Amino acid sequence: MSTGAITGIVIAVLVVITILSMAIKVFPEYQRGVIFRLGRLQSPKGPGLFFIIPIVDRVVRVDLRTITFDVPAQEVITKDNVPARVNAVAYFRVVDPSRSVVQVQNFILATSQIAQTTLRSVLGQSDLDHLLTERDKLNQRLQEIIDEQTEPWGVKVSVVEIKDVEIPAGMQRAMARQAEAERERRAKVIAAEGEFQASEKLAQAAAVLSQNPAAIQLRYLQTLAEIATEKNSTTVFPIPIDLIEPFLKKQLAP
Repeated sequence: MSTGAITGIVIAVLVVITILSMAIKVFPEYQRGVIFRLGRLQSPKGPGLFFIIPIVDRVVRVDLRTITFDVPAQEVITKDNVPARVNAVAYFRVVDPSRSVVQVQNFILATSQIAQTTLRSVLGQSDLDHLLTERDKLNQRLQEIIDEQTEPWGVKVSVVEIKDVEIPAGMQRAMARQAEAERERRAKVIAAEGEFQASEKLAQAAAVLSQNPAAIQLRYLQTLAEIATEKNSTTVFPIPIDLIEPFLKKQLAP
Protein backbone atom coordinates (compact mmCIF):
# COMPACT_ATOMS: atom_id res chain seq x y z
CA MET A 1 0.00 0.00 0.00
CA SER A 2 1.39 3.30 -1.03
CA THR A 3 2.17 6.15 1.36
CA GLY A 4 -0.57 8.29 -0.20
CA ALA A 5 -3.18 5.62 0.43
CA ILE A 6 -2.13 5.25 4.06
CA THR A 7 -2.24 9.01 4.51
CA GLY A 8 -5.72 9.10 3.00
CA ILE A 9 -6.96 6.36 5.34
CA VAL A 10 -5.52 8.16 8.36
CA ILE A 11 -7.15 11.42 7.31
CA ALA A 12 -10.48 9.65 6.75
CA VAL A 13 -10.29 8.03 10.17
CA LEU A 14 -9.50 11.37 11.78
CA VAL A 15 -12.42 12.98 9.98
CA VAL A 16 -14.78 10.22 11.13
CA ILE A 17 -13.54 10.53 14.72
CA THR A 18 -13.94 14.30 14.60
CA ILE A 19 -17.47 14.02 13.23
CA LEU A 20 -18.41 11.44 15.85
CA SER A 21 -16.96 13.59 18.63
CA MET A 22 -19.05 16.49 17.38
CA ALA A 23 -22.16 14.33 16.97
CA ILE A 24 -22.05 12.53 20.32
CA LYS A 25 -22.98 14.51 23.41
CA VAL A 26 -23.14 13.36 27.03
CA PHE A 27 -24.87 15.62 29.55
CA PRO A 28 -25.12 15.02 33.32
CA GLU A 29 -28.45 14.67 35.11
CA TYR A 30 -28.69 18.38 35.99
CA GLN A 31 -28.11 19.68 32.44
CA ARG A 32 -30.22 19.85 29.29
CA GLY A 33 -29.25 20.63 25.73
CA VAL A 34 -31.36 23.13 23.79
CA ILE A 35 -30.97 22.22 20.09
CA PHE A 36 -31.11 24.71 17.22
CA ARG A 37 -31.22 23.00 13.81
CA LEU A 38 -30.44 25.52 11.11
CA GLY A 39 -31.68 28.17 13.51
CA ARG A 40 -34.95 26.39 14.32
CA LEU A 41 -35.66 25.34 17.90
CA GLN A 42 -35.87 21.60 18.53
CA SER A 43 -36.90 19.61 21.59
CA PRO A 44 -34.34 19.70 24.44
CA LYS A 45 -32.03 16.71 24.77
CA GLY A 46 -30.52 14.99 27.77
CA PRO A 47 -29.55 13.91 30.24
CA GLY A 48 -27.22 11.12 29.20
CA LEU A 49 -26.08 10.24 25.69
CA PHE A 50 -27.64 11.77 22.57
CA PHE A 51 -26.64 12.61 19.02
CA ILE A 52 -26.74 15.78 16.98
CA ILE A 53 -25.99 16.57 13.37
CA PRO A 54 -22.61 18.33 13.20
CA ILE A 55 -22.56 21.77 11.60
CA VAL A 56 -26.34 21.66 11.18
CA ASP A 57 -27.17 21.57 14.90
CA ARG A 58 -26.06 23.96 17.61
CA VAL A 59 -26.36 22.98 21.29
CA VAL A 60 -26.82 25.36 24.22
CA ARG A 61 -26.20 23.90 27.67
CA VAL A 62 -28.71 24.84 30.37
CA ASP A 63 -28.12 24.09 34.05
CA LEU A 64 -31.27 23.08 35.97
CA ARG A 65 -29.78 23.36 39.46
CA THR A 66 -30.99 26.00 41.91
CA ILE A 67 -29.01 29.23 41.67
CA THR A 68 -28.31 31.26 44.80
CA PHE A 69 -28.09 34.95 44.00
CA ASP A 70 -27.26 37.79 46.40
CA VAL A 71 -29.34 40.84 45.57
CA PRO A 72 -27.06 43.89 46.01
CA ALA A 73 -27.94 46.32 48.79
CA GLN A 74 -30.58 48.81 47.71
CA GLU A 75 -31.20 52.30 49.05
CA VAL A 76 -34.86 52.45 50.04
CA ILE A 77 -37.11 55.21 51.41
CA THR A 78 -39.86 53.57 53.44
CA LYS A 79 -43.47 54.68 53.46
CA ASP A 80 -42.89 56.72 56.64
CA ASN A 81 -39.88 58.51 55.02
CA VAL A 82 -37.11 56.58 56.78
CA PRO A 83 -33.99 55.87 54.67
CA ALA A 84 -32.80 52.27 54.82
CA ARG A 85 -30.27 50.07 53.09
CA VAL A 86 -31.59 46.57 52.41
CA ASN A 87 -30.10 43.52 50.75
CA ALA A 88 -31.60 40.11 50.07
CA VAL A 89 -30.93 36.65 48.66
CA ALA A 90 -32.94 34.88 45.95
CA TYR A 91 -33.12 31.21 44.99
CA PHE A 92 -34.27 30.33 41.48
CA ARG A 93 -33.86 27.62 38.85
CA VAL A 94 -34.73 26.89 35.23
CA VAL A 95 -37.88 24.81 34.74
CA ASP A 96 -38.16 25.26 30.96
CA PRO A 97 -34.75 25.12 29.21
CA SER A 98 -36.11 26.20 25.82
CA ARG A 99 -37.78 29.38 27.09
CA SER A 100 -34.75 30.27 29.24
CA VAL A 101 -32.69 30.44 26.03
CA VAL A 102 -35.23 31.76 23.51
CA GLN A 103 -37.22 34.28 25.58
CA VAL A 104 -34.36 36.10 27.32
CA GLN A 105 -30.73 36.73 26.46
CA ASN A 106 -29.31 36.13 29.95
CA PHE A 107 -31.85 34.83 32.45
CA ILE A 108 -29.49 35.21 35.46
CA LEU A 109 -28.83 38.89 34.75
CA ALA A 110 -32.49 39.53 33.93
CA THR A 111 -33.66 37.86 37.17
CA SER A 112 -31.12 39.92 39.11
CA GLN A 113 -32.42 43.18 37.68
CA ILE A 114 -36.03 42.23 38.35
CA ALA A 115 -35.15 41.31 41.94
CA GLN A 116 -33.44 44.66 42.56
CA THR A 117 -36.24 46.81 41.17
CA THR A 118 -38.92 44.74 42.94
CA LEU A 119 -37.05 45.02 46.25
CA ARG A 120 -37.00 48.81 46.03
CA SER A 121 -40.64 48.99 44.94
CA VAL A 122 -42.13 46.67 47.58
CA LEU A 123 -40.11 47.97 50.53
CA GLY A 124 -40.83 51.55 49.50
CA GLN A 125 -44.53 50.83 50.05
CA SER A 126 -43.98 49.55 53.62
CA ASP A 127 -43.25 51.50 56.78
CA LEU A 128 -40.22 50.79 58.96
CA ASP A 129 -42.09 48.86 61.67
CA HIS A 130 -43.62 46.58 59.05
CA LEU A 131 -40.19 46.05 57.48
CA LEU A 132 -38.62 45.05 60.79
CA THR A 133 -41.41 42.93 62.28
CA GLU A 134 -43.17 41.31 59.33
CA ARG A 135 -40.39 40.08 57.08
CA ASP A 136 -42.16 36.81 56.34
CA LYS A 137 -45.02 38.61 54.61
CA LEU A 138 -42.63 40.83 52.68
CA ASN A 139 -40.54 37.83 51.63
CA GLN A 140 -43.66 36.07 50.36
CA ARG A 141 -44.77 39.14 48.43
CA LEU A 142 -41.32 39.60 46.87
CA GLN A 143 -41.23 35.96 45.81
CA GLU A 144 -44.66 36.13 44.20
CA ILE A 145 -43.95 39.34 42.27
CA ILE A 146 -40.50 38.26 41.01
CA ASP A 147 -41.75 34.78 40.10
CA GLU A 148 -44.60 36.28 38.11
CA GLN A 149 -42.11 38.38 36.11
CA THR A 150 -39.70 35.48 35.41
CA GLU A 151 -42.34 32.86 34.58
CA PRO A 152 -42.36 33.71 30.81
CA TRP A 153 -38.60 33.01 30.77
CA GLY A 154 -39.02 29.48 32.16
CA VAL A 155 -37.45 30.50 35.48
CA LYS A 156 -39.00 29.59 38.83
CA VAL A 157 -38.17 31.81 41.83
CA SER A 158 -38.67 29.62 44.89
CA VAL A 159 -37.44 31.77 47.79
CA VAL A 160 -36.62 35.43 48.40
CA GLU A 161 -35.28 36.40 51.83
CA ILE A 162 -34.47 39.86 53.17
CA LYS A 163 -31.06 39.56 54.86
CA ASP A 164 -30.05 42.85 56.46
CA VAL A 165 -31.80 46.15 57.09
CA GLU A 166 -29.50 49.07 57.88
CA ILE A 167 -31.00 52.27 59.25
CA PRO A 168 -29.30 55.54 60.34
CA ALA A 169 -27.65 55.60 63.79
CA GLY A 170 -29.97 58.39 64.97
CA MET A 171 -33.00 56.28 64.10
CA GLN A 172 -31.51 53.32 65.96
CA ARG A 173 -31.10 55.43 69.12
CA ALA A 174 -34.66 56.71 68.80
CA MET A 175 -35.96 53.17 68.44
CA ALA A 176 -33.95 52.09 71.51
CA ARG A 177 -35.49 54.93 73.57
CA GLN A 178 -38.93 53.99 72.31
CA ALA A 179 -38.41 50.35 73.27
CA GLU A 180 -37.19 51.35 76.73
CA ALA A 181 -40.19 53.62 77.26
CA GLU A 182 -42.50 50.83 76.15
CA ARG A 183 -40.93 48.42 78.66
CA GLU A 184 -41.31 50.98 81.46
CA ARG A 185 -44.95 51.53 80.51
CA ARG A 186 -45.66 47.82 80.62
CA ALA A 187 -43.94 47.47 83.99
CA LYS A 188 -46.03 50.28 85.46
CA VAL A 189 -49.23 48.84 84.03
CA ILE A 190 -48.44 45.41 85.48
CA ALA A 191 -47.62 46.95 88.89
CA ALA A 192 -50.86 48.97 88.85
CA GLU A 193 -52.88 45.88 87.94
CA GLY A 194 -51.24 43.98 90.81
CA GLU A 195 -52.09 46.76 93.29
CA PHE A 196 -55.66 46.85 92.03
CA GLN A 197 -56.11 43.10 92.43
CA ALA A 198 -54.51 43.18 95.88
CA SER A 199 -56.83 46.01 97.00
CA GLU A 200 -59.83 44.01 95.80
CA LYS A 201 -58.73 40.98 97.82
CA LEU A 202 -58.07 43.11 100.90
CA ALA A 203 -61.49 44.70 100.60
CA GLN A 204 -63.09 41.27 100.41
CA ALA A 205 -61.10 40.07 103.44
CA ALA A 206 -62.08 43.16 105.44
CA ALA A 207 -65.73 42.57 104.58
CA VAL A 208 -65.50 38.98 105.84
CA LEU A 209 -63.70 39.96 109.06
CA SER A 210 -66.12 42.77 109.82
CA GLN A 211 -68.97 40.28 109.97
CA ASN A 212 -67.29 38.28 112.80
CA PRO A 213 -65.42 40.20 115.56
CA ALA A 214 -63.89 36.96 116.85
CA ALA A 215 -62.20 36.47 113.50
CA ILE A 216 -60.59 39.87 113.89
CA GLN A 217 -59.18 38.85 117.27
CA LEU A 218 -57.83 35.57 115.85
CA ARG A 219 -56.21 37.45 113.02
CA TYR A 220 -54.67 39.85 115.55
CA LEU A 221 -53.23 36.96 117.55
CA GLN A 222 -51.87 35.35 114.40
CA THR A 223 -50.10 38.59 113.53
CA LEU A 224 -48.57 38.70 117.02
CA ALA A 225 -47.28 35.15 116.55
CA GLU A 226 -45.68 36.11 113.27
CA ILE A 227 -44.01 39.13 114.86
CA ALA A 228 -42.71 36.98 117.73
CA THR A 229 -40.81 34.75 115.32
CA GLU A 230 -38.68 37.68 114.20
CA LYS A 231 -35.37 38.40 115.93
CA ASN A 232 -36.66 41.37 117.98
CA SER A 233 -35.52 42.02 121.55
CA THR A 234 -38.64 43.91 122.52
CA THR A 235 -42.10 43.91 121.02
CA VAL A 236 -44.67 46.49 122.06
CA PHE A 237 -48.25 45.97 120.97
CA PRO A 238 -51.61 47.33 122.13
CA ILE A 239 -54.14 45.05 123.73
CA PRO A 240 -57.61 45.33 122.24
CA ILE A 241 -60.31 46.29 124.74
CA ASP A 242 -62.42 43.44 123.44
CA LEU A 243 -59.97 40.94 124.92
CA ILE A 244 -59.98 42.35 128.48
CA GLU A 245 -63.52 43.66 128.60
CA PRO A 246 -64.97 40.42 130.10
CA PHE A 247 -62.42 40.51 132.94
CA LEU A 248 -63.15 44.15 133.70
CA LYS A 249 -66.86 43.49 133.90
CA LYS A 250 -66.23 40.55 136.29
CA GLN A 251 -64.12 42.69 138.69
CA LEU A 252 -66.58 45.58 138.68
CA ALA A 253 -69.50 43.32 139.36
CA PRO A 254 -70.82 43.54 143.06
